[in-house]
Amino acid sequence: MSNSSVFIDQIELPQFPLLLAPMEDVSDPPFRALCKDAGCDLMYTEFISVEGLIRDATKSLQKLDIYDDERPIGVQIFGAEYDSMMRAAEIVEDAKPELLDINYGCPVQKVVCKLAGAGILRDVPKMIKLTEAVVKSTKLPVTVKTRLGWDDQSIFIEEVAERLQDVGIKALTIHARTRAQMYKGHSDWTWIAKVKNNPRMKIPIFGNGDIDSAPKAVEYKNKYGVDGIMIGRASIGYPWIFREVKHYIKTGLLLDPPTIDERIAAVKKHLSKSIEWKGEKLGVLEMRRHYTNYFKGLAHVKEYRSRLVTEFEPSNLYGILDEMQEHYQLSDISQAM
Repeated sequence: MSNSSVFIDQIELPQFPLLLAPMEDVSDPPFRALCKDAGCDLMYTEFISVEGLIRDATKSLQKLDIYDDERPIGVQIFGAEYDSMMRAAEIVEDAKPELLDINYGCPVQKVVCKLAGAGILRDVPKMIKLTEAVVKSTKLPVTVKTRLGWDDQSIFIEEVAERLQDVGIKALTIHARTRAQMYKGHSDWTWIAKVKNNPRMKIPIFGNGDIDSAPKAVEYKNKYGVDGIMIGRASIGYPWIFREVKHYIKTGLLLDPPTIDERIAAVKKHLSKSIEWKGEKLGVLEMRRHYTNYFKGLAHVKEYRSRLVTEFEPSNLYGILDEMQEHYQLSDISQAM
C-alpha cells in the first residue's frame, strides 16, 4: 500500500483510517467525542430507521445531531422501501453530514423481517436498485456497510461489491460474517481480501469484525490489504483502542493501557456530555450500561459499580468517581512500594 491518503469521494482520510462502527445505543455524540479524542478518523451515527425519519419520530431525528468537532461523520440509515429511503436521504442531507451510509448488515430479527439491514441479502437485485435510488436522490457521497451474505450457501460479496460500485457508492465496509452467524463464530476476512484484490474495484474497502487489539488490527491490515478498519464492540468502554492501533502501526510497540486517571476522566466526560445531550434523567440512566466496560479488569470494582448504577444525582456520581480515583491511585502506590 502507498503512503497516501484514502479518499471517499472528496473526503480525505489519513492513510489506513480507523472507523467507528455505527452501534445502536452506543455511537451517540457523547461516546463519539471520546473516540474522536482517541484518534478515530471517521465516525458514524447510530443507525437510523428511515420510517422513523420520515415520520418525524423524535428518537430518529435526535440521532441526526452532529457537532463540528466530530467531522468527518456519516449518517447511517436502514430501510427497505424505495420512497422512504429516498425521502430519508433528503432529510439526512439537510443535517449536513459528510456522507450517507446504508446499513445492509444489521442481523437482528425486527430489522431483517422487514427485508432491511441484512435481510436484503436475500434479494440482491433489490439491494442494488435501492442503493442506486439513494445515490440518485442525494448529493452526499453514499457508502454501504454489509455482510458476506445471508448464510454460507449464499456468499456473493464479490459480485455484490462490483454491482454496488457500478451504481455509484464511494466506499464499502464489509463485516466478515454472514447474517446466519449473527455475532458468533469467527469472521472470515479472506472474502474481504478477495473483494479488495479484485482489479475492478476502485473504491476504498474497509474491513470489520473481531478487531479487538492493536496487534490484530495490524495483522489484518498486512494480511488482507484493506484500506482501513472499522472497529465496533472493542471500542465500547474502551475508546483508547483507536490510539493503541495507531501507535502500534507507527512504532510496532504496545501502548500502556489507560491509567485510572484517564479512565475516570473519560467516564466523567462521557457522563457530562450524556447529561448535556439527553437531559439529566436520561443521561444518568443511559450512562449505566457503560460503567462495566470502562472499569473492566479493575480489582474489587463491584461495590463502586453497584453504587454508580443505582445513583440518580449527578453530583453524587462525580463524588463516587473521585472516590474511585483516589482508591485505585493509593492501591497502585501500595503495590509499587
